[in-house]
Amino acid sequence: MSILSIQSHVCYGHVGNAAAVFPLQRLGFDVWPVHCLQFSNHLGYSDWSGEVFATEQVAEVLKGIERRGVFPKCQAVLSGYLGTAALGSAVLETAAAVRQANPNALFLCDPVMGDEDTGVYVHPEIPDFMRLEAVKSADIITPNLFELGILADRDVRDQNTALAAARQLLNDTRTNLKVVMVTSIPINPSQNAQKAQNTQAERIGILVVTRQTAHLATTPKLDFGPLVKGTGDVIAALFLAGYLRNRGDAGQALQSAMASLYGVLVETQRREAEELCLIAAQEKISTPDLNDLTFMALTD
Repeated sequence: MSILSIQSHVCYGHVGNAAAVFPLQRLGFDVWPVHCLQFSNHLGYSDWSGEVFATEQVAEVLKGIERRGVFPKCQAVLSGYLGTAALGSAVLETAAAVRQANPNALFLCDPVMGDEDTGVYVHPEIPDFMRLEAVKSADIITPNLFELGILADRDVRDQNTALAAARQLLNDTRTNLKVVMVTSIPINPSQNAQKAQNTQAERIGILVVTRQTAHLATTPKLDFGPLVKGTGDVIAALFLAGYLRNRGDAGQALQSAMASLYGVLVETQRREAEELCLIAAQEKISTPDLNDLTFMALTD
């Protein structure tokens, strides 16, 4: 199966396409990466070099792929960081062209906009583009809590408010949404753990909601230095892979994706690395260990 991935790219480290492409390939997908920018490294370092590609340049690459006549073979379009709304429009046009060639193709939009600790860090026009245009076109979106709040225009701070916001988006008849996956949900430790000051009891969760179901998966929360980036890019790619491989079973896709990501994070922490250890942990990607994963179905 083939996936068209339109994202940023770094030469050193793993964010954007440099985070998404290898896991998809390791799981057996043929990936067509299109970079909207190329930097030496992500912006968490003290300096970087590279170029943001013009929208026309990226659009021409996408048109070139279309001219090869391969869109009927494309099973999904994956998008991540988008520098401008104009580029976003080119992505939506490409997703529509892929759907026309293959009506079963999916569009997963990772609406990269910001986070609680940074606020919005993209161009000011991007949040409105994501909320008013991208969400209406996507089959799957993968926001974090902060981004979900922007998309739903409401306060989102925990599992319950995330579930309500996801349901709101899914029930909007103006959208084609099938799945909302919400990342970075804090899971409070039990009262006993709090009394014992057992910080290892802290867990982090991902919520996946469809129009019929909702599932929550959690793993132990691991602490990392500020340079470790790209987890959102990895989990979006892994979830898309699982969703395609499991024929639209969002719960199964969540289990395999989160277990694989946790395996990568454990290896990254063990090596005290500043970048995700995707290559070293590739067996965890292909054969995830579910032992540290808690998985449950939710009701409203």
